[in-house]
Amino acid sequence: MPSSSAPRLPMASFGVARLRLASSVGVMGRDLTVAAAETVALVLDDNSSLPETPEDVECLAARLRGHISRLGAVVPVDDPALISAQQLSWADPPEGYLPSRVHLVQLAKATLDLVSAAQRIDRAGMPSTPSSGKRSRRSGRNTLRVLVLTVALITVVLAASLPRT
Repeated sequence: MPSSSAPRLPMASFGVARLRLASSVGVMGRDLTVAAAETVALVLDDNSSLPETPEDVECLAARLRGHISRLGAVVPVDDPALISAQQLSWADPPEGYLPSRVHLVQLAKATLDLVSAAQRIDRAGMPSTPSSGKRSRRSGRNTLRVLVLTVALITVVLAASLPRT
């Protein structure tokens, strides 16, 4: 674990342009909790510095609000972590250097609580003792498509092989 006396690097060294590019790419195919935890680490990690410009603060706050929105679909509506995170994300960001950074840190902490709640729900949804040693798997949509295609091909082959009258 890094010591708190480690020098804090300026935000530019983390590549704000990379941060903006990553936020435009989205999290398709990635675990929502991992993506949210990475963004939270940009704000709360001991080695990360406070954002230098208001644009940096707004960029990070927008990413955190997006994570809260996406994780809100996973967590029950009445979960206290979701309610608190949504209230913080809906609040207007305060003006001024220090208040805006404090709000950003509070938003990151609320997002981290929401990530924990989503992971807790994910773990609770998985069976703790699978019956056959394997996790039961439901047939997917593609399995049904392959089955229908197979039956259709068998029907065409049988129809073609019958003598014509």
